[in-house]
Amino acid sequence: MNTVIKMIVTLSFIGIVSGSMLSQIAGWAAPKIEMHRKADTEKAIFLVQPEAKSYSNIGSVDFECYKVFIDSVNQKFIGYALPYEGNGFQGKVRLMVGIDSSLKIITGLQVLEQVETPGLGTKVTEEAFTGQFNGLLSVPQVNWVKGVPPEKNNEIQAITGATISSKAVVNIINDGLKKLRRSVQSGGGE
Repeated sequence: MNTVIKMIVTLSFIGIVSGSMLSQIAGWAAPKIEMHRKADTEKAIFLVQPEAKSYSNIGSVDFECYKVFIDSVNQKFIGYALPYEGNGFQGKVRLMVGIDSSLKIITGLQVLEQVETPGLGTKVTEEAFTGQFNGLLSVPQVNWVKGVPPEKNNEIQAITGATISSKAVVNIINDGLKKLRRSVQSGGGE
């Protein structure tokens, strides 16, 4: 009985010390993680909108979105940069989608975060996949094909062996653009 009490006290002490150390480390790391996430977001804005020189956050919507300008004084509007996330095969996939001012043509795509299967699902981050979205028509919606080359100007080819991840990226794009279009039509994205 005495041994059991000693073990409980020892394990409780170890749990309290470990928990407090993890809490301290999380508090120290959280601002650094957020800073790096913002830097990645800013870099991605200029990758999905290659002509952009400046951007501004659209504060009138309930999701993260940026208006993008071709000059540095926010005068000539050229489109939007939309960070959006959804479910992939193994977890959340966060994308940055560039779209022109008419909301009809995708100007670029970057995968910001993903936890897909290494060697298969992670191919959604490669230029061979993301490059298919450059200049892609996004109306009525983006579609995917499997095993054959795309025949329409709103289709991409899914990655062999990672069809679920490919479909997830397409679904995330379609969902995000649908939300952005609704917001712009109601005057929120202006």
